[in-house]
Amino acid sequence: MNGNEVLTRNIDRIHTTSMGTERIKRNLGLSDIDAVEYCKALIAYKTCRAYQRGKNWYCETGNVRLTINSGSYTIITAHMIK
Repeated sequence: MNGNEVLTRNIDRIHTTSMGTERIKRNLGLSDIDAVEYCKALIAYKTCRAYQRGKNWYCETGNVRLTINSGSYTIITAHMIK
């Protein structure tokens, strides 16, 4: 099973902390958008490429990279790819 399949099958488990929400919003320039739902939508894109390195999943789509803990499915951060 590839990374996209793993994350898609566990999409309901994906979450973040309150600090994570603020970090994601700040890094991606989001304001009144639900950060977790936004990230879940990015993961669902057909162009999303998910891969695992160590204890984290990395999801890249467009110019965004998400970092998700592979054990707890916690979104750690999101960054714009330059």
